[in-house]
Amino acid sequence: MLLPQVEESVLSVGKFNTIVQLTAFSPFKSAQSALENINAISEGIIHADLKLFLETNIPPSGKKRKVVLGVADGKIGAAVQEELGVSCQTGGVVAEILRGIRLHFHSLVKGLTAQSASKAQLGLGHSYSRAKVKFNVNRADNMIIQSIALLDQLDKDINTFAMRVREWYGYHFPELIKIISDNYTYCCLAKLIGNRKELSSESLEALEEVVMDSAKAQAILEASKSSMGMDISPIDLINIESFSSRVISLAEYRKGLQEYLRSKMSQVAPNLAALIGEVVGARLISHAGSLTNLAKYPASTVQILGAEKALFRALKTRGNTPKYGLIFHSTFIGRAAAKNKGRISRYLANKCTIASRIDCFSEIPTSVFGDKLREQVEERLSFYETGEAPRKNIDVMKEAVAEASWSSGDLLGDFRFVATDDASEVTAELKRKIEKKEKKKKKKEKRRLEALATAEEEEKEMKAQSNGEASHLCLSVSFNENDEAEVVKKKKKRSISDVSENGVSEIPPTKKKKKSKEVMQEEAEELPSIVPEVTQSGKKKKKSKVMEDE
Repeated sequence: MLLPQVEESVLSVGKFNTIVQLTAFSPFKSAQSALENINAISEGIIHADLKLFLETNIPPSGKKRKVVLGVADGKIGAAVQEELGVSCQTGGVVAEILRGIRLHFHSLVKGLTAQSASKAQLGLGHSYSRAKVKFNVNRADNMIIQSIALLDQLDKDINTFAMRVREWYGYHFPELIKIISDNYTYCCLAKLIGNRKELSSESLEALEEVVMDSAKAQAILEASKSSMGMDISPIDLINIESFSSRVISLAEYRKGLQEYLRSKMSQVAPNLAALIGEVVGARLISHAGSLTNLAKYPASTVQILGAEKALFRALKTRGNTPKYGLIFHSTFIGRAAAKNKGRISRYLANKCTIASRIDCFSEIPTSVFGDKLREQVEERLSFYETGEAPRKNIDVMKEAVAEASWSSGDLLGDFRFVATDDASEVTAELKRKIEKKEKKKKKKEKRRLEALATAEEEEKEMKAQSNGEASHLCLSVSFNENDEAEVVKKKKKRSISDVSENGVSEIPPTKKKKKSKEVMQEEAEELPSIVPEVTQSGKKKKKSKVMEDE
């Protein structure tokens, strides 16, 4: 195997045919069948086609002849060995033989060319890759990750560009910086005003439209008349106006991107968005990598998500660990008192975990649970401030489930159905699911009632049998003159007609058996009590009552 001559012999068809001989070959029936087989192999599962092929073509191993199956993948080899009981070998010489088979496969199979084999492999590879990366377009959280990353980058860029416009236009009109603090408004005014010397009372209305304040517009007009700024050439002014228009377009694009993010969050994670907000929720998903990863995290991890550096620094220096990470940007922690910030962040992380799990594993997006969880956080805040006891979690969840359920064919609560082509399809699907659940409940109730009925019938039969057996025996106790007790057992014989009249089932005659101690104790308990009395001679005197006949 390790010699170069052996490696070279694999490359030549003639030498390889002396080592390997084709005995069986089963082509796939269709491209779909091939895709199903390769998916099963990638997951380490034996497909029905592969199992049938191996069972048909592997010869039985005996004492003289031992059969070993060479498998490239160890996982599928273990599955074959477990299911079919065939000894498998992976690695070593198997890899060399399989390499040669792949290389000379078209020459081993009659009617198959190298070109058609490569085309078939390429087509299967494409379909396999397509199936692996396939996802629900409407529930893709990758778009949220990209959009929140772009939103954060745009915030930084717009802030940098706006400061550049302020510094550049400030040479010409420095007083405008003190009057207008907002970057977007400043860029709009720089584009509108241009040369401050050309500003007059006629442009006051246009200034008011941009600033939305008449006093500020008047202050800008007065400042332009007595400005200390330097004169600016027309070419410089054109460049400033062009750059200002770019900054304005970026700011407008950022607004549109935020709306897109809001709509995406309402589709993918409506409960998380309703609880903590679209931006903070999107940052949590982005930091976790996906909504599924976020749903897998415990609440303690969600609480400090985004504060990893501070956590490891605290662990290294043995200081205080951080109380919150990305969830600090939510409104709840800002509204809480300083002593309650850690408590409310822990509670909020708990609710965020619940919301993310509902969003990840629910089939139809709805914000009912998110709204209820938000109410719970609000109640917890008021509890920290006023001491008013909040509602229990189980009661709130019952209300949410009631609102999310259908009653008389109508939807109770505020459902936001997004990314559905037809609302009637969604309603029909919900109705079908609810009907299935009701049928299952009815079946379970019916089975329970049947089991109870059969149990009652068995109890009645057992009681009847025990009454019949007890009536068969009657014990009479008699006392003689010398106070010696003699217990006489009399079997009460009854005819079959008497037993049927009494409503007792017919008992077949049985052979006499030695009774155990437990049976003797039970029969003794059924007998009337025997009261011992001590006579003058010191002997015990027993009195008994004779069991009355039915």
